[in-house]
Amino acid sequence: MTQSLHSANGLLASLRPEKLAGLLPYLKFVELPQETVLYESGDTIKAVYFPHSGIISLVVDLASGEMIEAAMIGRDSLTGGSSAFNNPISLNRAIAQVGGTASVLDADRLRELAQQSDTFRAKLMRHEQFILAQAQQAAACNATHTLEARLARWLLRCNDLLGSDDIGLTQEFLAEMLGVRRTSVSLVANTLQTAGLIRYRRGHIRLLNIEGLRESACECYATIKAHGERLLDPRSQG
Repeated sequence: MTQSLHSANGLLASLRPEKLAGLLPYLKFVELPQETVLYESGDTIKAVYFPHSGIISLVVDLASGEMIEAAMIGRDSLTGGSSAFNNPISLNRAIAQVGGTASVLDADRLRELAQQSDTFRAKLMRHEQFILAQAQQAAACNATHTLEARLARWLLRCNDLLGSDDIGLTQEFLAEMLGVRRTSVSLVANTLQTAGLIRYRRGHIRLLNIEGLRESACECYATIKAHGERLLDPRSQG
């Protein structure tokens, strides 16, 4: 695979050319179909994923069998970065929420690179900080904001990560990510559709009015976006 292909991921693209070139022999290209599980909670992280497309969700599983999303990772970041800091155990399930592709690197290789380069290690730490910031914001959002505002925020975040107004996702899976019943998602999706903000058919959502969705979303969308712009600055080379 060429350097330009792996550079579809923002973190890899931000590396100095010589560092990325040194990584190329160890990077593998993989397809991640929707609902692919990368890690279960408690698994040893053996591989790190740098998405090119699609979205990976970090979710918390509950004893009731329900799960709720803590963070979303796309082409701007990586999954499994905590393994670089002698923390090889996954604290969440990592699942492909929207199918896509990724570059994969052995976790031991990532750890070696982090030990060899202070700037690369600092870059990875900022990405882990962003995941933590998302999880903290999600906890506050789920406790205080309406489902309509949360759904609008979630759709906008998907739009940012995918770079597309089209999202392939069923209401069942969306309800799992938001931690609510499918009927609740259906009612709120219908409200957004009636308002002309989205168009929904089974397994597919199209965003029609981004500005309207921003007005409907809670403050958490802007907060998470600001954290990402500050912590994942691609101009900071590693």
